[in-house]
Amino acid sequence: MTIKKTKEATAPQKKKERKEKPAHLIARAKAKFMTYQVKEPCELMDFLMKAKDGISRTTAKSLLSKRQVYVDNVITTQYNFPLKPGMKIQISKDKGKKEFRSSLLKIVYEDAYILVIEKRGGLLTIGTDKQKERTAHSILNEYVQRSGKQNRVYVVHRLDRDTSGLLVFAKDEKTKFTLQDYWEEVVKDRRYIAVLSGELENDKGTVTSWLKDNKMYITYSSMSNNGGDKAVTHYKTIKRANGYSLVELELETGRKNQIRVHMQDLKHPVLGDVKYGDGNDPLGRLALHAFKLSFYHPVTNDLMEFETPYPPAFKKLVLKTS
Repeated sequence: MTIKKTKEATAPQKKKERKEKPAHLIARAKAKFMTYQVKEPCELMDFLMKAKDGISRTTAKSLLSKRQVYVDNVITTQYNFPLKPGMKIQISKDKGKKEFRSSLLKIVYEDAYILVIEKRGGLLTIGTDKQKERTAHSILNEYVQRSGKQNRVYVVHRLDRDTSGLLVFAKDEKTKFTLQDYWEEVVKDRRYIAVLSGELENDKGTVTSWLKDNKMYITYSSMSNNGGDKAVTHYKTIKRANGYSLVELELETGRKNQIRVHMQDLKHPVLGDVKYGDGNDPLGRLALHAFKLSFYHPVTNDLMEFETPYPPAFKKLVLKTS
């Protein structure tokens, strides 16, 4: 997992100008932490003991084990983590959290306002009235409620059940609405890796169409405006072999079933796609993974960049055999 955080001096020039961050949100970000700057190289444990007016080693360990310490906005529990001048240390004023473990998802980033996770294929983002099974939303709710029964997480966007990869959740309603209301301006880059049925003719290209659901909730695509939502997907072929294509997909828009329907439009559907595929399912799963997500933090305005390796099984399909 690759995580990068940079501070942008100017807003990105996207379809429309990003709106100014309300001052009260920046203030709220600072209020939940005690913040310190690292001035000389040292280990995290030693820094905490000095910064907190000579607290004991036991107290410092407790802060780390309860996941209350952030190094450059990332929760850090390693007592001998090496610090460098210029790093920012924050100690959360919230109650500490216990270690998180789940076979269905992994937390790749957490702060006081957001959670970024990598979910496994087959896990719903959130349940419906008809689907009451375990979901990413319910698992994360259980996790944050260990620190207080009033805590909960909020869905910002979704991945299809059978798609694996990166997802963002908010930890309060204000952050949720900030992300959703400014989504087109906040998100800088969303990319997926997929394995497609057949070998793509073009090295790269763009699919543009209008997507609309019929009465059976099947999304269909029209090359002319049919009153649906305009969808744009850019694709780049990484490798072709053995009757498959490994492709990178970049979303200019984020519509329901967009990638799956657009790959069907190309006559090269995503492997394992029961709804929009051709029956080709060598992996026993949908071969679609959200591997890259870059967005501006809804409170601090930092550019957050996350990248996760795609499943090794994807690569094996396009390894040339003798």
